[in-house]
Amino acid sequence: MDVVTNLFVGLHIIGIASLLGGFLTQMKAMSAGTARFVPAMLHGALTMLITGVALVGLNQAQGHDINTLKIGIKMAVLVVILALVYVKRDDETVEKPLFGAVGALTVANIFIAVLWT
Repeated sequence: MDVVTNLFVGLHIIGIASLLGGFLTQMKAMSAGTARFVPAMLHGALTMLITGVALVGLNQAQGHDINTLKIGIKMAVLVVILALVYVKRDDETVEKPLFGAVGALTVANIFIAVLWT
């Protein structure tokens, strides 16, 4: 069961890398006002959502204690990110504050995962 859990952790990290990487590649365009949400950002957010739910289920199945407050906050932040990226995915450009908010929420989600023990 540990192998399956570690596989999902790896996929979860790939999802966050896709979301954050998509944001970082558009930062220069953001300063020019031409940033857009690339498909990698949407796919990364969806990957994070699916693997995150699977990880919670796997940990519960193994009898581990789950910090439901932490998981709830992380999921709420991810749902906001996913909603913003999904709604604006076809727009040619995205406003700077909205694009910056997605980046900030992504980084916040990373720090919640790493620092909240």
